Amino acid sequence: MPNKKIPAIKTVQGKMLRVKQFASGIGCGEKQQATLRGLGLGRVNRERELVDTCEVRGMVAKVAHLVKVIGE
Repeated sequence: MPNKKIPAIKTVQGKMLRVKQFASGIGCGEKQQATLRGLGLGRVNRERELVDTCEVRGMVAKVAHLVKVIGE
């Protein structure tokens, strides 16, 4: 069985999002807490610079009430 190649994610080089968590995930569902962990967050005032992809934007949208996008 031949290996299928996974298509590369197309991103614009140099596009980054800076995401900061401003509220706690306590009291939120398991999926939202897992989304925060997937973004590399989990504590209030923690910031991460992430590649601007559709997947990351979708994750940010799911926890929009807990995070702020600082720079686009």
